[in-house]
Amino acid sequence: MMTPKYSYFSGYYVGFLFLQVMTSTPEKWTVITPMGHLVATVGGQAELSCQLSPPQSAEHMEVSWFQGNHSKLVHLYRDGHEVNGNAAPEYANRIEFVKKAIGDGKVTLRLHNISISDNGPYQCSFKDSEFRGEAVMNLSVTALGLETQIYIQVPSTGGLTLECNSGGWFPQPQMEWRDNKGEVVPHLSKSYSQDEAGLFYVKMIVFLQNKSQGNVICYIYNPLSGEGKQINVFLADSLFDPVHIWLIVLISVFCVVLLLFGVLLLCQYFKITVLRCDLIHLLNTSFAQLLCFVCSCTIPIIYLLFRKRVSLSDPLFFLYNDWIQDISTMVIVLMTFYSVLILSLYLTIKGHIRRKRIFEKNQQIREQQNVEMETLHEK
Repeated sequence: MMTPKYSYFSGYYVGFLFLQVMTSTPEKWTVITPMGHLVATVGGQAELSCQLSPPQSAEHMEVSWFQGNHSKLVHLYRDGHEVNGNAAPEYANRIEFVKKAIGDGKVTLRLHNISISDNGPYQCSFKDSEFRGEAVMNLSVTALGLETQIYIQVPSTGGLTLECNSGGWFPQPQMEWRDNKGEVVPHLSKSYSQDEAGLFYVKMIVFLQNKSQGNVICYIYNPLSGEGKQINVFLADSLFDPVHIWLIVLISVFCVVLLLFGVLLLCQYFKITVLRCDLIHLLNTSFAQLLCFVCSCTIPIIYLLFRKRVSLSDPLFFLYNDWIQDISTMVIVLMTFYSVLILSLYLTIKGHIRRKRIFEKNQQIREQQNVEMETLHEK
């Protein structure tokens, strides 16, 4: 059997070729980022970091950041210097380039004073004459609402209307009303709006018809960060009482009193004696004065009852009710009542004075006639 013969020359030749192939094959570099998704709050800061893998110095490379699809230059590092002449103007004075570890191929772009416009994807790019690579990261901007207001209104029908307003959120927040058992209360309406800065405002209205739902909670949360706020609204049982019925009764009494004074005024003016009405005598009675006093005192009492219907148990929210309109209505009613009363008194006194003058004149005529009659009898 023949055995193959190997020469030392052929072995050295194969080894040389293998070594040449290994040294001529370029090493593959990639750009990686520690975090592909970052979350930052409005007004805060974010660090966009990327590095070469395996590590190597990037001092001689061109390093750039873009927002979106290479449409907006954020920062540029070239030839060992920062070149920001072509960067977008909205990033001026908000960029900090951290290159402490650039010898290992790691750089960081620190973005200060985060705004809504900073939300979106970013590309970090490394480039030189032999290599080009990039990594993509996404920056999600969030904003927690700054103000929340609760409005409580009492409509003419039985129940309460609760309105929860909150603004300064990003992205679009979620809002819901919950009762004391944690169950969601169905809402009447829900609306969103957005200001020029991109912040969202939300408003939700619910209607409570009975006391069974107890205290309620307005809960707002950010779906991205999971942060939220809740406003506890403590509802007293008296809020559901139909106090508005007493207001209707009071207005009806005022109308009856005004009508009565009007009828008496007409009777006095046209000298209608069928009803035997004497306005001066009627106003001087204790009953009329007591009625005027009771009507004057009832209006503030009714107002205080309505005012107590708004509870400020929780100092973290504001309760609002348009009491200016109610006060104005009551003042107008009082002014009308007393204006009619003063007018009726003026007309009554004026008529009384005129009748008194006529009576005195007639009496003088009678006395003169009596004197003439006595003179004739003496003759």
